[in-house]
Amino acid sequence: MVRSSRDKNYLSQNTPQTVLEKIFGFQTFRKPQKEIITQILNGHDVFVLMPTGGGKSICYQIPALILPGTAIIVSPLISLMENQVHALKQLGVASEYLNSSLSYQQIGTIETAIPKGDIKILYVTPERLLTTRFQKLISTTKISLVAIDEAHCISQWGHDFRPEYLNLTNFIHTIPKVPIIALTATAVFSTQSEIIEKLQLIDPKVFISSYDRPNVHYKVVLKQNVKKQLHDFLTAEHSDDSGIIYCLSRKKVEGIADWLCQKGYNALPYHAGLDDAVRRNNQLRFLREESIIIVATIAFGMGIDKPNVRFVAHLDLPKSMENYYQETGRAGRDGLKSNAWLAYSLSDIILNRRIIQEGDSEVKLKIREFNKLDALLAFCESHHCRRKVLLNYFNEDYPTNCQNCDICDHPVQTYDATTQAQKALSCVYRAGQRFGVGHLVNILSGKITRQVEKYNHDKLSTFAIGEDLGEIEWKSIFRQLLINGYLTVNIDEYGILQLTQKSKAVLNGKEPILLKHEHRSTSIKPRGNKSKYFKDSEKQDLFELLRKLRKDIAGEQQVPPYIIFSDRTLIELVEIQPQSLGEMINITGIGNSKLERYGTDFLEVLKQ
Repeated sequence: MVRSSRDKNYLSQNTPQTVLEKIFGFQTFRKPQKEIITQILNGHDVFVLMPTGGGKSICYQIPALILPGTAIIVSPLISLMENQVHALKQLGVASEYLNSSLSYQQIGTIETAIPKGDIKILYVTPERLLTTRFQKLISTTKISLVAIDEAHCISQWGHDFRPEYLNLTNFIHTIPKVPIIALTATAVFSTQSEIIEKLQLIDPKVFISSYDRPNVHYKVVLKQNVKKQLHDFLTAEHSDDSGIIYCLSRKKVEGIADWLCQKGYNALPYHAGLDDAVRRNNQLRFLREESIIIVATIAFGMGIDKPNVRFVAHLDLPKSMENYYQETGRAGRDGLKSNAWLAYSLSDIILNRRIIQEGDSEVKLKIREFNKLDALLAFCESHHCRRKVLLNYFNEDYPTNCQNCDICDHPVQTYDATTQAQKALSCVYRAGQRFGVGHLVNILSGKITRQVEKYNHDKLSTFAIGEDLGEIEWKSIFRQLLINGYLTVNIDEYGILQLTQKSKAVLNGKEPILLKHEHRSTSIKPRGNKSKYFKDSEKQDLFELLRKLRKDIAGEQQVPPYIIFSDRTLIELVEIQPQSLGEMINITGIGNSKLERYGTDFLEVLKQ
């Protein structure tokens, strides 16, 4: 069933392929873009799950340029729609957005243009979409399609943060039958079903692309000296790159940002506690300047579509695999090599469990959150290819090892840790199951502290029986025992460790324990070229000249540089070095509009 039985003559002379080439400057579609576009042009409702950087926007933008009328794009964030409209205008597409950032006069100008059909693509927030004023406005406007971007908000946010998402069907019922497209980069099966149900999509065509981001290298490290570890990582691989660093607390965000500035990096903080003007300015600088690092809480990210983010680093454990995937998905949207780097510790695990336990969610939701955290911990502790584990979580099979993660780079070595596990578990038991890991490690190591003396724990049979191992090794053992279910954390008692039923078999010598060796922090062998895409110095110099020209043009227009040309386009210009406008039109990302606007200026640099 389709939304409408239009006369097939509704198509303009342009086909999806010609629009792709002439407007967007690409020669070929990515899978399954062409199939999605075809279904929309045939009047079908469509559900699209595609990873970040997979090219979701083109799936509705091309039909919008072919079909008669105005396309309505529902977007949750102002920054997202602003970036999209800036990019479309660079392509010569008549597009606008309506949101609270506009003046009354600006809104009036746009509202006058809509019924005239002067706007092909219109972005709106769900709040504005549902106003009586907007609905009256479009009642006299020919609508070509409706696209619901970031559709997972219907499930993830709709019940509290953005309740308007749940009312989108009320709007859909008020317009003539046109194709409805729901798009998301993050949706497990249950969420997919909820989106389709809430939007009342009619017999939708469902397209689920791979969750895989093959250009992203995944690495997980155990916290030892996290600042030094971060500095080593940045120095080795990203000394002049844009990236995002996520921290759990606002205090830590500001501390890390200040510290990075002291180390010579251009770092800016971002969290909900900052003044709105400061927060917006920092976001704009990140988008418009090169080599900016944003240090942020999870408040930053959704709606950020900067393609040349070369790394995403987590200095604290995310809440879930979904969060981790979404946050790391902000790296490498241009398809070039990028890194996802995560540091975590036993204290992170305890803290995250405490946050869940002390939250206001009902028991059923808390259990779900604990399960999601456990899945993320399994990813961190895995002995197997990280990409396999990550994709398996989203019910996607990855048949081989990826050769693009730390496990594939350096396979994990395991050892028989039965004796060490027995010592650790026995220490928990003999200390009365009333202490945290720090105190337990002190007992095992034979360290006399005020607390050890206070409780006479230097008299325990387990005192000093673990002198052969250091603090890092013992914390690793306790962490792995906790994650594997031999220990549990009593959140109500400030994170004390207690035995589980599972631990009895180990203590009784009936179950052997295999644990993994921890890799100590060592100097990092660079994987990339520190923002240098070419080994040839002349080519790299030419790239920098093109990048400077791009920056100057972007500054004049007050738009992000990547909206002018992506890094991928600049790289191709350097590799091919076209000597005429006719040759330049064949470069990826250069359509007719951008060729006319910028072709001559870039040719001059190429001919120098």
